[in-house]
Amino acid sequence: MPYRPTPRRPIAIHLSALQLTGSIALGLWLGFIAIALTGWLVSRLFFSEQLAPVAAAVEQLAKPPVVARPVPDNPAQSPLFEQYEENLRKNEQAQRLDQARGSNRNLSNPRCQFWLQQDQTAPSEKSRANVLQFCD
Repeated sequence: MPYRPTPRRPIAIHLSALQLTGSIALGLWLGFIAIALTGWLVSRLFFSEQLAPVAAAVEQLAKPPVVARPVPDNPAQSPLFEQYEENLRKNEQAQRLDQARGSNRNLSNPRCQFWLQQDQTAPSEKSRANVLQFCD
């Protein structure tokens, strides 16, 4: 059978400049998105271990630092200050006991003499408190 070319029909394509520009812009945009997604996928697959410290540093920089307020130096809460106050109290108490022992007025007070003797032979908190209570 002999080859007979069939007559071709002309195809009429009518594109306006606006459609052509829009089609080109859409193609460029989709191409850019495809390249960006491919690059992101490759970086996640191959470089995730190497970029972990960088990602942690960027994440840390993204968070604002929490500034700890300095605790005011309150000497009333310091153990050294408490020890100092205790020593002051003991010194004051010892000074008052010495004054009570050396006072001539306490020689005539039997209760004071009793508690002074108790504090001298067996010192305790109770005997010291009673000396301070009954002696002037």
